[in-house]
Amino acid sequence: MKKIFYAIIALAGCIALTQCKSADFLSVSSPDKSDDVFVTSTVSETFKTLAYCYGTYKSVAGGGNYNWNDSASDCEYYPEYMSNNGRIGYLRPKEAGADNKSGQFNNLFKIVGRCARVANILYEKEEVKAALDAGQVNDWTQLYGEAWTFWAYCYTELVRHFGDVPFGIENQVVEEYSLTSRYEILDAVIAKLKEVEPFMYDLGQGGITAERMSRTFANMLIGEANLMAGGYQTLRTDVDGLYGNLAFEKMYENSDSKAMFARRSDWQNYYKEAQTYLRKVVSGERKGTLRLVTSDDRGLGNPFQRGFQYIMDMEVSPESVFEVGNVAPQQSERPYSQGRPSDGGNTNAAHCKVFSGIRVIPTFYYEGYEDGDLRWDASAVVTGSDGKGNEAIVTLKSGSRLNGGIAINKWDINKMREPYVVKCRNSGMNYVFFRMNNTMLKLAEADIALGDNAEAASLINQLRSRAGVAPLASVTVDDLIAEVKRECLGEGDIKFTEIRTGKFTALGKAMRAELKEVIAGLEADGFYTFSNGRTISNYVWTKLVDVTGKQVGTNTYNRDESNPALTPGWRGTYDYTSISTVASVVVGTEHNLAIEGLFEYIDPDGEKAKALEADGYKKVDWGINMVNEQGTLWDYNMLSGIELSDVPFYFHPIPRETLDQSKGNVTNGYGLPQV
Repeated sequence: MKKIFYAIIALAGCIALTQCKSADFLSVSSPDKSDDVFVTSTVSETFKTLAYCYGTYKSVAGGGNYNWNDSASDCEYYPEYMSNNGRIGYLRPKEAGADNKSGQFNNLFKIVGRCARVANILYEKEEVKAALDAGQVNDWTQLYGEAWTFWAYCYTELVRHFGDVPFGIENQVVEEYSLTSRYEILDAVIAKLKEVEPFMYDLGQGGITAERMSRTFANMLIGEANLMAGGYQTLRTDVDGLYGNLAFEKMYENSDSKAMFARRSDWQNYYKEAQTYLRKVVSGERKGTLRLVTSDDRGLGNPFQRGFQYIMDMEVSPESVFEVGNVAPQQSERPYSQGRPSDGGNTNAAHCKVFSGIRVIPTFYYEGYEDGDLRWDASAVVTGSDGKGNEAIVTLKSGSRLNGGIAINKWDINKMREPYVVKCRNSGMNYVFFRMNNTMLKLAEADIALGDNAEAASLINQLRSRAGVAPLASVTVDDLIAEVKRECLGEGDIKFTEIRTGKFTALGKAMRAELKEVIAGLEADGFYTFSNGRTISNYVWTKLVDVTGKQVGTNTYNRDESNPALTPGWRGTYDYTSISTVASVVVGTEHNLAIEGLFEYIDPDGEKAKALEADGYKKVDWGINMVNEQGTLWDYNMLSGIELSDVPFYFHPIPRETLDQSKGNVTNGYGLPQV
């Protein structure tokens, strides 16, 4: 079961390791050392200070993909039309204020300051110095490396989401500060990680699980930081000398916003080092207890979904490199903002509200997976909960909960052993940010770029094998991206993989063009058939049915094409009549939804439609909502900013307070707002 780290946050928050608040981190002095002896008196007391950092990241700085709204890609989108929450996802950050993500920015720096302070205090401790000098690994050196690894991770997050930022001035008095090149930051991050990782425990050693940063995680982070440094990205051209004497391979340029999309000319050096460290994690000496789940011990035949079921069972997944721990009833964004939706109330519902802020573009849902791919239904879902114990279909209309579109199915209240029904946003499910599969795909990315096709194909085919689809003889960048989409839908990886590989702009434009073609077909004919033979139609027919006796409870598992209540699979609903506190909320006795016409056209005026309606089915709007909202949700939210610039603008603005305190040395680039 999960270790409860966050019960000690309140105490840890009282320990005066730093006095940083908001963006004042840029102008505070080093904190008093009077508490240092107490804080480092024991391993457990020292860990309390890091638990505060984990808690801050969980609740404010990270909070999952919904808080960042960076998951938007050519297969994912934010579901509320023109919401300020989705400006970055739309690629229209100029329309957001400078403080759009100030909370994340300031709290990442708060964690950076605290972690550096803890590490420096530990370095002065005799036990730590002696162990480091002797090359020993123990609980103290793990804490020392963990603090610096968390510091490094937060800087990679700042670079990923804000670009070039101030660097290296934490816990100092500074009168002036300026931007530091992201490349300089990433070089420093990589160097620090390489320095400390030998003194940390691998996953499974010293009681270290994926809920803490291990040597395994540090090696993975070295690999990712190298990919970030070597890959394509949007760069500023408005600050002379920001990137020193680096030479670049440029793909796109935008003179109006003074930005370019490019990668550094020596990118191969970084990708080679990424290979080295990612190999250590995937199959080498740093793997520890990390493993890819390739069998289903439940007898349900879906090892891909099994990896996520650990999270819903409140266990740490064996394929997780790093999870941010949660414990109910503390705030947990999964599944609230990233999972299967619900129209339930905020409290004591069957089950409670799930906003569901990441949705799946129908073109990917209908043609992104091969027949028989076990990842399809386990990743994306067309139904949610009505909050009254019943399964209900989502709509393709702007909005949230059951409105908003096809949802992510990886985190679902219904699939918990006993669903948390007390209050929404408090399920206790962990955030999983790094898994074995996306580590394998990062290694495959480096392999393909460097010409090692054999290893890349082997890695990708391991994932395809557990998904039940045929292997590929060789792989390209396009094959890689297709597998990242299938494996990592809704997890935040897709967009950044497409950016690093230089494919983001072209794929975004292709998606928008295909959407227009689909909507035109729906408007003209009432349906559109994709090249794989699957058809999306303006309407589907649904009916609540009873599947008791055919499945365990009323959740459903791998699809049964002969049964419209079991296709698509991995949906259904929990039997909420079995939970006494919400049994009275449940309405009706038939709780599962049968769906007809989801993948084939049914003429609304034809005999089949009449027969279905005579059998109790109701005609429900489906693709017609895309027609009706083609000028709003299905245009603006779908990476519409890519039509304004080939250079993708995906960075958040640096907050105003940081700009003001810099005395003009820090500005927002890419045409982002200064106020």
